[in-house]
Amino acid sequence: MTTRHFLTLLDLTPEELNTLIRRAVELKQIRNRGEIYEPLKNQVLAMIFEKSSTRTRVSFEAGMAQFGGHALFLSSRDTQLGRGEPIEDSAKVISSMCDVVMIRTFDHDTVTTFAANSRVPIINALTDDYHPCQLLADMQTFLEHRGDIKGKTVTWIGDGNNMCHSYINAARQFDFKLQIACPEGFDPNTELVAQNQDRVSIYRTPEEAVKGSHLVVTDVWASMGQEEEQKVREKAFAGYQVTTALMDQAEPDAIFMHCLPAHRGEEVSAEMMDDPRSVVFDEAENRLHAQKALLEFLLVK
Repeated sequence: MTTRHFLTLLDLTPEELNTLIRRAVELKQIRNRGEIYEPLKNQVLAMIFEKSSTRTRVSFEAGMAQFGGHALFLSSRDTQLGRGEPIEDSAKVISSMCDVVMIRTFDHDTVTTFAANSRVPIINALTDDYHPCQLLADMQTFLEHRGDIKGKTVTWIGDGNNMCHSYINAARQFDFKLQIACPEGFDPNTELVAQNQDRVSIYRTPEEAVKGSHLVVTDVWASMGQEEEQKVREKAFAGYQVTTALMDQAEPDAIFMHCLPAHRGEEVSAEMMDDPRSVVFDEAENRLHAQKALLEFLLVK
């Protein structure tokens, strides 16, 4: 059987993704009922971290434990990857000992090269280009709060970063309209936008982009590795903060999401983070349930 990987949302069909999201809801209910469900007993997840993390590490490690398996934390400081061992060699060795590998890194080519040389499924837990695991949690959260996202309008406000790229892929796979508000010079990948021009639009003000929106999403202005650009980005993104007043211009039942960690007072106001329309902590918890559904999908035959 061909090994399946999850490097972007496009690695699964729309039908598979929707089934996975609904399964995540079921797994959440199973956990909340206190039922023991251990489909991954004696299986090992290798977790390679070249970027720091809270939600990614906790959710994958807890998920494997709840599934009866084990998660192995590997940082670049502790492995030969950090000393220059070729990715191809590391992939062959690690995948010969573990059942699935999760990678959180900078260069997207790292995960694609690893996958090409692995005998087990590879999961992209974030690269500079994409963050598909977060989108699984976001789609689950919308489903739980507002139902099917198909045909809805989503607004992305801020940098055209890896989260924005994954929202573009999500618009295609989950069939919704995406309105992106970002300043010039911070647009998402032009080729990706062009491939999805039938459902993706770019605006230069949040006020324009938020009209008719059922979901408003943002992220930090300076992602990991861009800290030295903080001051420049603060100036460029002035006026792009998500506030309660901005949310008031979206649809009456619109909800707000943020992948966290959030910089209150920068990309989102403190008031908006605590607003009833904010579902950021449900969204964060759903990283656990959505990724358990993904692990089950990739490993349980």
